[in-house]
Parts: sequence; structure tokens; C-alpha cells
Amino acid sequence: MKETRDTQKWHRASAIFGAVALAFAGLHAMPAQARDKDDVKHVLLISFDGLHEQDVARCIGGNTCPNLALLAKSGVTYTNAHTPHLSDSFPGLAALVTGGSPKSAGLFYDVSYDRTLYAPLDSNCTGTQGWNVVFDETVGIDGKGGGPLIHLDGGGAFNPDAIPYAKVNGVCTPVYPHNYIKTNTVFEVVKQNIPGSRTAWADKHAWGYDWVNGPSGTGVDDLARTEINSIDAKTGTAYTDTYTHTEVFDNIHVQALINEIDGLDSTGKTSAPVPTVFGTNFQTLSVAQKSPVAKQGGYLDADFTPGTQVAAAIAYLDGALGRVVSELKQRNLYSSTLIIVTAKHGQSPTDHTKLVKNGDTLTKLLEAGNYLDSSGNFGQNNTTTGNLNDGSGLSGTGFVQTDDVGLIWLRDQSQKDAVVKTLQANLGCTAPGICADGPQAYILHGDRLSDWFGNPSNGRTPDIIVQPNPGVIYTSSTGKDEEHGGNAPDDNHLGLVVSFPGIHHGGRTEDKYVFTTQVAPTILRALDLDPDLLHSVRAEGTRALPGLGIERERD
Repeated sequence: MKETRDTQKWHRASAIFGAVALAFAGLHAMPAQARDKDDVKHVLLISFDGLHEQDVARCIGGNTCPNLALLAKSGVTYTNAHTPHLSDSFPGLAALVTGGSPKSAGLFYDVSYDRTLYAPLDSNCTGTQGWNVVFDETVGIDGKGGGPLIHLDGGGAFNPDAIPYAKVNGVCTPVYPHNYIKTNTVFEVVKQNIPGSRTAWADKHAWGYDWVNGPSGTGVDDLARTEINSIDAKTGTAYTDTYTHTEVFDNIHVQALINEIDGLDSTGKTSAPVPTVFGTNFQTLSVAQKSPVAKQGGYLDADFTPGTQVAAAIAYLDGALGRVVSELKQRNLYSSTLIIVTAKHGQSPTDHTKLVKNGDTLTKLLEAGNYLDSSGNFGQNNTTTGNLNDGSGLSGTGFVQTDDVGLIWLRDQSQKDAVVKTLQANLGCTAPGICADGPQAYILHGDRLSDWFGNPSNGRTPDIIVQPNPGVIYTSSTGKDEEHGGNAPDDNHLGLVVSFPGIHHGGRTEDKYVFTTQVAPTILRALDLDPDLLHSVRAEGTRALPGLGIERERD
């Protein structure tokens, strides 16, 4: 019976995506609605992590985000924008800057697995292949040996124990984050094709986000090395302890943008041209959304009525946006800057009544079936020092990444059918069930998984992906009531506003189903560059966003 329901859901999904593809195919026939795209000299990309489409509609309608509302009046608000099936920060940002899903970009999570890699301590590539890749806050040198994260810049260098190896043309070669991404980025394309151009970006992990540089390693001229999980020297506490403390971290990014608009580098210490493409990530809203409802975090109801923390976070973000736009106007750059406000991911569940936290039942079920070590000793869970990312974890073990999704890389790929059978026999929410028995849940594997994410035989793609019922988080933590990473509705339905003063008939909404991957070709079209210069755009046939007057038929 479950196979039948899965098949039916797959056919329905295929029909929807087919209709979406046909809709995209006709976009080139739309009349132009913007001034000559050569008027766009700069593109500012801002990610308010956690921003749902409903947040945008509610705050504009309630006049609680006046600065975003002003941008919307001179632009297009997309009411049906979605992530490409996964919503962790890595695939979320990769969609925006490569034009591709994990299938082409190769980024599934900041903590993932690759069967082709060797351990960081295996610099001769003579040991077992298969490594649990961890590109998070521990990638900075401060994280070496489990050290305290005391520097905002992560210590100023990579943690060598966090860098795995691969054989490249027979040579054992280190794999830094920029080597790990499989396709190029808008930053590389702009630098390579617009003489005198400059690029800049700031994000939440100082060294884990090195991949925005693209495979060249040099795509971003000014990559601000800021680590959100570092200790604030002024307070001795983490920036994520409260959403108001996260504002302090996000203000560093606001100042970086203002410095860049003023003709300086992100630190404000050195003169530099205003970037052609630049932007940043904000974390305040995400922290407020995750905060327990008992502490006034999250939302009050299924209608996205914000709780105290979320309402204050949205107000903060709107104020930050206003400061940046004001600086563009002060420097006479506003009329030549395309501004894109969106998010890498949403957050789930916004309806607190749907929250289910039964613990990591998925991993426990796999361990009980001997598909993983019964003591959890797989990958980075089994280091000799007990410190994550010290390079000594077991290789060749497979891996499971869980949040409100489950990504499964099997130790033995020949066991896939047996694992799927075990999962399907335990769909309920009663232990040891994985809470995937609802109509919006699914177990993705085989041809269907390959169509969406690539063939697991390539070494990077998970063997199985479990999307549980919306509201399920595979944790028993009392510190958060929302999470992201999967394909639940609250994860993947995002806010997206594209603003440019030259857009005629601004203030419109566009309700066509679009993916956030369409942002990247839109950036290149706006700068009069061919989107096919992006490898992912060419591989996946990604089109520019509709309704801006810059989309046209692919060559």
C-alpha cells in the first residue's frame, strides 16, 4: 500500500513540475517591463534567513516593514517562490548564486558525506574512502582540537583537520569548501566577464562558506570572514544565545554593506570600488523563529501571526534594510542597483500545534537494523579526541543527517532495498516510528531520487531521503521549536522581492511557481551577461525570473 501511495504522490509531483516547466517555457514571450538592463550597474542580494512568503505579505499588509514595502512598490513580489526541494543554508544559498539545485551544485547540507573522499589525516589517500564532510564553524582554525571559538574571523585560517582529500589526476589533493562545490557561481562569472568588476559577500560561517568563491577559489574579492558561533568578546557569550544578541552579529554585516557602498572594503579600512555584485545573510529572524514558543519565540498560530521575538526580528531586519537603502541613495547608487531580498530557507513548523519532537528516531531505527553502528560510531561521531572535526573520525561508515528531514548515506549501498523496507514498516509516530505516515511525507529513493538530486553512485547524493510529516523535527532538544533543511511547506515557500527603480508598473505581484534557483540567471541577465555562463543554469535549464522584462528564450 505504501508503494502505491508513494507512486501516486510521485505522479502528482511530476505533473506539477511539468506544468511549471511549461510555464517557464513561455516566459520569453512576455513584454519587457524594465528599462534597458544596462542601467543596472550593481546587484545587492540579501538573505533574511527564515523569511516566509507569508511573513512578507503580513508585514507589508500590516505596515510593519515599511522599508521592504517601499522596495516592493518599485519591484515585483513573488508569492510562489520555493527552494529546490532542500532548504538547508548550503543548498539554499547555492540556489541563489549558482542557479542550481543540489543535483548540479553538489551541496546538500553543511554537514554531509562524500563516498569519494579520504579523511583529513589521510594525506596520501591510501585509506578507506567515504568521509563525513563538516563545513561549519569548526572549519576555522579556532576549531582545531576542539578549541574555543574566540575570534570573529574564526582564527584567520582554515582548520587543517577539517579538510578532506581527494585523488585528482592521481594526486592526493586537499578539498577546501571552494573545491567541494561542483559548479561556478555568479561571483566568478561577473569577475571573469565584466572588466573592472568587484564582488563581495558576508555570511554566518567564516570559513565554511568559502565555497561561494566557486571552484576557482577567487570568485569573491571581499569575503567577510564572520563566524556567528564565535564568542562575543564583549559579553563572553555566543551571538546566538538570544535573537537580540544575534542582531549584534547581523549589524556587523550591515556595516560591511555600508562600507562597500561608501567605496571601502567590508572592514572600512581600505578604499575599494563599489562591488558589482554583493550581499549578505542575516540570522536574527532564524534565531527568533527557533526560540521556544514558551519563551515567546516562533509564531502564535497557523496564520503566521508572529510571536514577540519574530515580530521584533522582522522590525529589526526592516530597519537594517532601510539603513542600507538609505546609504545607496546617499551615494547616488540606488537608481542603478537591483536589490533582491529573499531567504536561503524558511522554518518549520510555524504552526506550533504540529510540532513533534520524538528524538532522532530515524537514526535509532537504522542503528537497530545494523545499517549503522549501534553505538552511533559513524563518521565524525567517532573521533579519537571526542572533538568534532579533528580529522580522526571513521571513514567509509556512511552517514545520516537529520533535522526536519533525514538524508541517508548508507554504509553498504547494497542494503538500500532492505533499509527502505524497514523505513516503510515504521512510518508511524510511535517509537520506533519515523513519523512519515502523513500525505505530505515521503521516502525518496531510486529513480525518483536520482531525478531530483542525481544518482547516489556519484558519491555525493544520499541513497535515501526521508521527508517526515510537516512539523516533525528529529530531535528531543528543548532549545528550539522550529528547524529547516527539508522540503516541508514552511521550509521551502519563501519571501522574494526584486526591486529596481526602472521597472515600469512596479508594485506588482507575480504568482507563478518559481524556484530560488532563478535568482542567479536573473542577476546575470540584469548585468547583460548570458546566464548559460553558469554551469548549473546550463545543466538544469534554469530561467530568469518572470515579470522583470529581462527573461528571454534560451539560445
